[in-house]
Amino acid sequence: MSVEVRREMLVRYLREQGRTSVNDLANHFNITGATIRSDLRQLELAHLVTRRYGGAEAISQPIAEDRTIDEKTALNQSIKQRIGAKAASLVHDGESIILDNGSTTLQMVPWLVERVALTVMTNSLHIMNEAVARDSNMNLLMPGGTYRKRSASFHGGLAEQAFRAFTFDKLFIGADGFDIEQGTTTFIEAYQVSQAMCQAAKQIIVVTDSSKFGRKTPNVVVPIEKIDIVITDHGISDADQAALEARGIQVLLV
Repeated sequence: MSVEVRREMLVRYLREQGRTSVNDLANHFNITGATIRSDLRQLELAHLVTRRYGGAEAISQPIAEDRTIDEKTALNQSIKQRIGAKAASLVHDGESIILDNGSTTLQMVPWLVERVALTVMTNSLHIMNEAVARDSNMNLLMPGGTYRKRSASFHGGLAEQAFRAFTFDKLFIGADGFDIEQGTTTFIEAYQVSQAMCQAAKQIIVVTDSSKFGRKTPNVVVPIEKIDIVITDHGISDADQAALEARGIQVLLV
């Protein structure tokens, strides 16, 4: 089990069990107390847990589990970096692409800076800032709209209209959850801008770590029949991979 997956499971366990001692956590996950303490330190920095004397508890999340973009970036980071690199390898010189706001799409940016005549449109302030900081030669576009602080991204009617005004070769989009029967899902109600991106793109590529499969969230963003490619890690179950491929969806593993 990778460090990132273990920490995700640790947060889930603390949310279910409440305040738990370090010793009990070490026994449950069959690792040393020192390792648990290290995990808890990192999760506290990500504002996901609070350490107490001899133990820890999860920080209460909004009912929709609407984490900030910084909190999402701290989870499964190395897996997301590998997924980002694989996704970027599908991008060719001269293409126009959309990067939806997300902690995994953000990891694509370092691998895109060498592309020639690449046009990138995103509603993510973090992605835009990362591209600018790397002094890339990408043609960068951002929509207008209402700024949403928790996700550092733009939403609303103006943003939706901006994406619908163009046609793009590819859309790269993450997920809060992935339902094999329905498609990608999200906790967030303001997901219409992502649907506008889907309408504007010729090819839809979902980038998500395997922990999102089977996670039920209320709003369907990308219907399963619209997805062309899924990029995820080897933690996906054989059954889920087979179900995707049976629908004609290409699955790429990192």
